[in-house]
Amino acid sequence: MDRIYDFIIIGAGVVGNAVARELSRYLLDGSKEVNMAVLEKELDVVCETSGRNSGVLHAGFNNKPGSKMAKFCVEGNLEFDQVAKELDIPFVRTGKVVVGFDDDDMKQLLKSKEQGDMNGCPGLEIIDKKRLNELAQNVGGEFAMYSPMTGIMDPFDYTIALAENAHDNGVEYYFGDAVEDINRVNELYIIKTKKKTYKAKWIINCAGLNSDKISKMLGIDGYEIYPCRGEYIILDKKMGEYLNMPVYPVVNPKQGGLGIHLTPSVDGNVFIGPSADYLDCCDDYSATKPVIDMLFEEGKKLLPYIKREYFIRNFSGIRPKLTNKGGYEDFVIEARDEAPNTVNLVGIESPGLTSATPIGREVVRLIKEKTLLRENPNFNPFRKAQVVFHKQPIDVQRKLIEKDPNYGEIVCRCETITKAEVLNAINNPLGVDTVTGIKYRCRCMMGRCQGGYCQTRVTELIQDVKHKKREEILYNREGSYMFTGKVRG
Repeated sequence: MDRIYDFIIIGAGVVGNAVARELSRYLLDGSKEVNMAVLEKELDVVCETSGRNSGVLHAGFNNKPGSKMAKFCVEGNLEFDQVAKELDIPFVRTGKVVVGFDDDDMKQLLKSKEQGDMNGCPGLEIIDKKRLNELAQNVGGEFAMYSPMTGIMDPFDYTIALAENAHDNGVEYYFGDAVEDINRVNELYIIKTKKKTYKAKWIINCAGLNSDKISKMLGIDGYEIYPCRGEYIILDKKMGEYLNMPVYPVVNPKQGGLGIHLTPSVDGNVFIGPSADYLDCCDDYSATKPVIDMLFEEGKKLLPYIKREYFIRNFSGIRPKLTNKGGYEDFVIEARDEAPNTVNLVGIESPGLTSATPIGREVVRLIKEKTLLRENPNFNPFRKAQVVFHKQPIDVQRKLIEKDPNYGEIVCRCETITKAEVLNAINNPLGVDTVTGIKYRCRCMMGRCQGGYCQTRVTELIQDVKHKKREEILYNREGSYMFTGKVRG
């Protein structure tokens, strides 16, 4: 007898995983346990928009009052200390300054503050140059708006933690399984994927850049995603000492994003970006020299200490926008009569990272309007992260090495990542075995040399633990083989 899932979520980005976690708090009436699956076309969670962003927990002042964006962003911000505690992820409420230089900038900042006050953002204030220099002493600007509630996180950590907690609570994950067709037969959805066919009572569309395509498969027309690429520069940790909080320019409402900004990471790097360029496709993650040069010049306006010698990596992300004219259209989160037993999410861009958990609750609310959900008595909101060896006190490090000698062997010199940490990442609960999957889980290959020293060692460990041939090891996507042709033994 074919298995029938209560819920199938399409897409394993931050929103899809937040929905999975929130929905695993409940059981569909008549079910004795969580009966839910997440389908993801990539080989891991957080492979697209969710992992290709600034990692900022926004306060909510950039979004139109009364919009879903504003509501869920503010909710997500205010509750994130508790979410980070439950999921055991690093999070720092750094604050943020939006800097201005002239009268036009001041007018826009006053509008932003008024909007933020209407949205319920606590503590916003316009500050002068003296106060700006006290808060962010190395930053350029004549004045600024200060947002004390803004914070920073690692989007990889957050998304992976959501997925692991959902999985611990009974949610199944299927990777490399792109949805090709959906039909409704006898009150069940028949979902044909690249690998197999699934049956489900409910479908939740969290497909991000492909959410418009899934909408059409569900019989919902009228949506089109406009891919908007944003390129970034990552700076060495040596730049981290110059920047203690995100620094943004005054927003141009006609642009496709929040402008070129500077963001410190929770691990000490600094990001410059993103740009905003509309594309004809959803998978062009190129980083281009003209844009990189522009990012450098714009970044220096905000932080004069930036030097090209500190560049360690370029990357890009793509926003799933619902408008091709710049600015923002509101999140679409809906349960439509023409597609019974579905929740359709389209155009979830920034501030999607901040809004993910409240969006998950909204999905649950819409489902409750259509059917009975019971609280899951076995739901556990807590997830324990793996040990980060170099952050432990020396006495704890000694005990870890005594218990497991692999903690005494360094694999990644730049980030001081031990063999034990790499092995823990390889043995992750979701079963991911790509090179980037291991990278996202332990920060191996994220340092100054970007894997020049440790990448081959990581592939060797994947080979040993997963019993793979060298030629089978993938970098991130299907077909991204690390070794082809003759490999020296």
